[in-house]
Amino acid sequence: MSSNKEKLIKLLKENDVIKFGDFTLSSGKKSDYYVDMKKAITNPEILDTVSIIITDIINNENIDKVAGPALGAVPIATAVSLKSNIPMLMIRKEKKGYGTSKLIEGELNKDDNVIIVEDVTTTGGSLLKGVHAIEDNGGHIKKAFVIVDRMEGAKESFEKEGILFEPLLLVNDFR
Repeated sequence: MSSNKEKLIKLLKENDVIKFGDFTLSSGKKSDYYVDMKKAITNPEILDTVSIIITDIINNENIDKVAGPALGAVPIATAVSLKSNIPMLMIRKEKKGYGTSKLIEGELNKDDNVIIVEDVTTTGGSLLKGVHAIEDNGGHIKKAFVIVDRMEGAKESFEKEGILFEPLLLVNDFR
């Protein structure tokens, strides 16, 4: 494991991002842990560490845009954009009903190579909606990054779609 990934684990632990106990998730499912990523994505040191790790990975790849679905991934996409000097895209949850009615904010050109980032995944469903938004608008998803994968099906969902899925950390890294 790289020193930056070890630093990220340490920062997430120090900031109490992974909590163990009895929790009810937004899906209604019960879990013995909770990943409080909003604490992480509002912390400059954590964002900087995440942006270093992702930028190092994509450094020699031909990436045109960094995309992040609203709301949780926007700070991550912003940090990676600033570190890598690659323009970013924000993907709305749904098209706004006024103005330009865009689902994607930022300039996505046909055939742009795009990475997409997310804070945490369970099954990967919400991140795949972002992937489809990019692909439906002419972009090519080269890789999907997530800070923490809960290991509950996201990897398999992305494999089925033929998309490279790269979690920076797995929830088991905290056990």
